Amino acid sequence: MNSHWASKAQHTSSWLSNSASTMNFSRAENMVLCYESSNKSCPKHVYPATIRAPLYVFFGAAILLTVFGNLLVVFAIAHFKQLHTPTNYLVLSLAVTDLLLGAVVMPPSMVRSVETCWYLGNFLCKIHSSTDIMLCTASILHLSFISIDRYYAICQPLLYQTKITTPVSVLMILISWTLSALVGFGMVFLELNIWGIEEFYHEKVYCFGGCTLFQSLTSSSVSSTVSFYIPGFIMLGIYQKIFLVAQHQARSIQSSVSQAARPEKGKATPSKVERKATKTLAIVMGVFLSCWTPFFICNIIDPIVDYSTPPVLFDMLVWIGYLNSTFNPIVYAFFYTWFRKAFKMIILCKVFQQDSSTINLFID
Repeated sequence: MNSHWASKAQHTSSWLSNSASTMNFSRAENMVLCYESSNKSCPKHVYPATIRAPLYVFFGAAILLTVFGNLLVVFAIAHFKQLHTPTNYLVLSLAVTDLLLGAVVMPPSMVRSVETCWYLGNFLCKIHSSTDIMLCTASILHLSFISIDRYYAICQPLLYQTKITTPVSVLMILISWTLSALVGFGMVFLELNIWGIEEFYHEKVYCFGGCTLFQSLTSSSVSSTVSFYIPGFIMLGIYQKIFLVAQHQARSIQSSVSQAARPEKGKATPSKVERKATKTLAIVMGVFLSCWTPFFICNIIDPIVDYSTPPVLFDMLVWIGYLNSTFNPIVYAFFYTWFRKAFKMIILCKVFQQDSSTINLFID
């Protein structure tokens, strides 16, 4: 591995030397820097106003939708007692991760993306990167536990009430947050992302005014595999099993209904409710994988191609991943009637009425 990095360092060092020569020439041509007074400053790309304004509008709208959409999910599940179930506790915690991403991570990322510089200092850069990794990891761990919850609800319904209880759900949430915090903050503050190439990074890569997580090939491969690919494939396997069982149950129910009287219209059986919840949460998982897969593919490939991925492309893939947190409340609103009813009650301030927390959200 050392010889590999020595070869990579030599190649990249040569490339950076050429870049340094180009930079010196560009400075002579009045190239803009993040910090004009520093020789170690990152270059700054200044977008024209016709691009900056639409970017701020787009990113700002995404942030507002993310924060308020997930805030509605959190408030709805916390307020209405009918929604106090093990599954919804996991959904609430997932919404908290999306809410924190929109409120804490996305605003500084917006300024960094548009201004192409980081002006908040090295320590806050580490906090930002750590929180970013933690929330992404927490999301996929929550989705993994939700898939286990759905497996017992559909495939082992007789064991569901005893296996998936509120204490079990709380334990899943604690595991998700604890492991995610260890991965996110441990990687950044222990500098595991540049383990083995510390000298190369500090001498050839680091500059003032930048805040991107530079990873070695080993770090990007291990972190992406552990935090994304393994849980992702496990979830896909579990949901494939769930849908096979659900299809079998649907055929059995259809066969039984054809030989007996149909149930009263408007009253969904528990199996239908569980299947709809499973379908919705599977879509949430699919949206997550669709949004974050391009980034994690690029994250592994970038060190292999000597970090030649254009910064604009890398930044775009990060924002596509962020938008997953914006889409989740939209999925809930589209598929969950209880969310739409809760949303209306919150907007109309009916949640302040007496006994509003005990209202039945599952009937028209």
